[in-house]
Amino acid sequence: MSGDAQGLVFPTPQRNYSSWYQWMVRLASTAHEDPLPEGDLDSLPRWLDGRRRRLAQLLGPMPTAVPLNLETLESVQCDGYRRDKIVFDSEDTMSVPAYLLVPDDRFSAGAAVLACHGHGPGKSQAVGLEHTDAPNSDYALQLVRQGYVVLAPDLRCFGERQDWNPEDHYACDTNLVHAVMAGWNPLAQNVWDLGCCLDVLAGHPLVDADRIGMVGLSYGGTVTLFTAAYDHRVVAAVVSGYFSSWAASHKMPWNMCGSQVLYDMLGHLEHEDLAALVSPRPLLVETGTEDMLFPVASATESVRRTRLVYEQAGAGERLEHDVFAGEHQWHGVASVAFLNRWLSHRPTPGNPVGTRA
Repeated sequence: MSGDAQGLVFPTPQRNYSSWYQWMVRLASTAHEDPLPEGDLDSLPRWLDGRRRRLAQLLGPMPTAVPLNLETLESVQCDGYRRDKIVFDSEDTMSVPAYLLVPDDRFSAGAAVLACHGHGPGKSQAVGLEHTDAPNSDYALQLVRQGYVVLAPDLRCFGERQDWNPEDHYACDTNLVHAVMAGWNPLAQNVWDLGCCLDVLAGHPLVDADRIGMVGLSYGGTVTLFTAAYDHRVVAAVVSGYFSSWAASHKMPWNMCGSQVLYDMLGHLEHEDLAALVSPRPLLVETGTEDMLFPVASATESVRRTRLVYEQAGAGERLEHDVFAGEHQWHGVASVAFLNRWLSHRPTPGNPVGTRA
């Protein structure tokens, strides 16, 4: 410590009082425990097994399965489709409200999409019932107009699943406090709920269980990437406004929330690791050139490395990167053709489909 003639004491230059500065210093010295073996692609099977085990470890315990007890609360005939408001159970103490959109011209089992909202009003925004300043965010509505059966649930802490909070409290972060105290992971709980959503779609008479895709923006992109990596029933995935790297996105203050993080994930699991676990199933990444939350440079590098995994599996054409002029938003220009291509028929044997990993 140093002082002046009046006896005032000041920190010496090497001392630090900022928690944020400490996190950034530690981040700069954090290295991936088992990076993608770019120079030894023959070792990919071993590496993928390790990444799969690490994902399961970081997610932690999963809830116990219960009967869905699905109930339709209301049905509304819309322009070209029917919107059912449904609810089902994912745990003995938790239920999931959702909108199910069914095209009027669907008469036999076909393709479906699980559409996950980002931060905002929840499922009502995804189906076009509520709007914000976020452009083009009614992608569930857009997809039912393309002929897909679409399920749009409320994720935990959003829509009908949001508890009252004071204005200076953020629901995701408050929920994380309670979850940590009880030994649970909110992100893992959401992945579990979305697995139950896949159960709902797979059990619908107008859905081919082998032709279910998943899409999401931002927070919805988070759970889409995790769910696709964890659950092979997701045949094709569109991750918008999220895929880059935690190392890069962590540098942006106030970026991540309590629903998007796992304890001790930095250095142990990266976005490209999760994308590698999706391979060889089709994956489309959307990145805005002006997205400050998930930077395009980091996204481009992570996609480049992920492509090595896809190409090694003989599935290079199944990975697409749509870089568009825009900010943190759903683009949707390449997504329709992408989903049409990969959900128009049952997957090939090289595209694993089954139960949760």
